[in-house]
Amino acid sequence: MSTPNNDHATFISRGELRLVRLLPGPLERVWQYVTDSEKRARWFAGGLLEPRAGGKVAFAMRHADLVPDETPPDRYKHVHETGITLEGRVLRCEPPRLIVFTFGGDDSVVTIELTAQGSHVQLVLSHLAKGEDLPDLHNFASGWHSHLGLLVAELEGTGRPAFWPTHARLMGEYTQLLARAFPG
Repeated sequence: MSTPNNDHATFISRGELRLVRLLPGPLERVWQYVTDSEKRARWFAGGLLEPRAGGKVAFAMRHADLVPDETPPDRYKHVHETGITLEGRVLRCEPPRLIVFTFGGDDSVVTIELTAQGSHVQLVLSHLAKGEDLPDLHNFASGWHSHLGLLVAELEGTGRPAFWPTHARLMGEYTQLLARAFPG
């Protein structure tokens, strides 16, 4: 079965990206990897995510836990070991299919939609950036793309891809893709 698991994000607008991945199911299993702190920490960030509208979000992102044998680029060395906490709030939650939350403040809104497709689950992640987050859309695209690569490997039980080299390559690619999509 051909999957979109390596496809680049699509830039829906100057401030919004969309990534699609096809994951092994069932739906409830993938939902757990999105909402359960321990499972989410294997591919993105642990920490609090209250799966209800109005719930708190406090993602504890520590890349040294995800990729302990990798050296981060200089830009990320200050948070690789110590980590960073990104706070927000849940705007909408419809288990096990949809969660929408602010990400690191109110200037970014992330939507994760899950849809059963036979024995697989289609994950659609949208990240809407505005205000101070808007100039970092290429970074968000690179980060989500890299983190979703870890999720795919986790759910498929395959070897984990290198994170920082992938992220660095994708930063350049997404910078170019965004410039082509929205010149000037």
